[in-house]
Amino acid sequence: MAGYSPGGKLPSSRALVERYRVSPVTVTRALAQLAAEGLVVTRPGAGAFRAEPRASAPATGDTSWQEVALSADTATELVPRAVDASGVLVTLSAPPPGVIEFNGGYLHPALQPERALAAALARAGRRPGAWGRPPVDGLPELREWFAREIGGTVTAAEVLITAGGQSAITTALRALAPPGTPVLVESPTYPGMLAVARASGLRPVPVPTDAGGVRPELLEAAFRATGARVLVCQPLFQNPTGAVLGPERRREVVRIARAAGAFVVEDDFARRLVHEDAPPLPGPLVAEDPDGVVVHVRSLTKPASASLRVGALAARGPVLERLRAIQVVDSFFVPRPLQEAALELVGSPAWPRHLRAVSQELKARRDAMAGALAHHLPELALPHVPSGGYHLWPRLPDALPEASLHATALRTGVAVAPGRPYFCAEPPAGHIRLSFAGVAGLAEIAEGVRRLRTAVDELTG
Repeated sequence: MAGYSPGGKLPSSRALVERYRVSPVTVTRALAQLAAEGLVVTRPGAGAFRAEPRASAPATGDTSWQEVALSADTATELVPRAVDASGVLVTLSAPPPGVIEFNGGYLHPALQPERALAAALARAGRRPGAWGRPPVDGLPELREWFAREIGGTVTAAEVLITAGGQSAITTALRALAPPGTPVLVESPTYPGMLAVARASGLRPVPVPTDAGGVRPELLEAAFRATGARVLVCQPLFQNPTGAVLGPERRREVVRIARAAGAFVVEDDFARRLVHEDAPPLPGPLVAEDPDGVVVHVRSLTKPASASLRVGALAARGPVLERLRAIQVVDSFFVPRPLQEAALELVGSPAWPRHLRAVSQELKARRDAMAGALAHHLPELALPHVPSGGYHLWPRLPDALPEASLHATALRTGVAVAPGRPYFCAEPPAGHIRLSFAGVAGLAEIAEGVRRLRTAVDELTG
């Protein structure tokens, strides 16, 4: 831009294509980027011009008054709202260049159905009324598809379309638990859910899990001791342990909640992340629940793309109206083009092919990471290797401090998720969560484990 004075006209797009021997698409994108940065102004029919220099930045204001304003309303709250997104940001923030991403929470672009998504979005844009206002509950065809996916006797009338799973959990907790009350959670559990609960003024109460999922005898005791009216659980490939709730426990969990007059929020996030060698999967809890105890959450985000934020809530009885009301107040509706694109994707032949490919690849990656850990880091205990999901949950030896390992691993070129944010009370031991879905392939898994070995040696040598 140095060769053009403010207000000066830039060459035409055709001239730029010829001068720099690039495609018209590249030129269009470059001009759009310059316009977004305020360096170029485009005028329809006239061309592109260098923007006038910006005025000097205004003086920085005094925002210290906000500390008082933001803390004053917590004085009367039984459970002060705490908005702490640090545990979530670990899995959302991209690591620095060259760092291997074992802390990711989504599929690597190599595993995403990018061509199918692009084609679905293009077809969705051509649908009549694609940019019109959708029904507040969601497109009927998409609700019907989710109802079939969930199975059992769930109908489209019992399904609400949401902006992904996190939004659905937020809506469910706001609908079911008034501020200041306890909510039972698996221990350990997903930090995003803990953040939602605390930001809503709820008090998460841990219920320990083992390899078979949440422990019914401790769940019953927790309901009795706290008077809680909500349990949030992930019965299938739980995050972070990978546990699957066994058949007998599934019945017990619903029975215990029903006896306590409580709801179970079932986060079925990993059903489409099953590994190729997994045994037949149990159905969702909601599919066997005629009494409306279970509020079911699922999403297309995990098996497709982080940006396909389309999910569903399923519930029976009067609670459905409360869920609907809160969702409408919060967001009106999920944008119709996104719903149309989701419908095009799941209705295409590419979708089952994609799911089969992901199932095969996740198994291969899981085996590669588990094998590399056993070879290079045998001191990290790995009592459970899951047959679904996208991560492993090794326990650290007592002599290896979790916080130090997280920082040292990052310096050696591998990002891991520390275990502490997955517990809402004091953790029984140090852990790290290692994702094998956010990396490019098997070679990167092997290199990441070698770098982790270096970090451990630095701390224990």
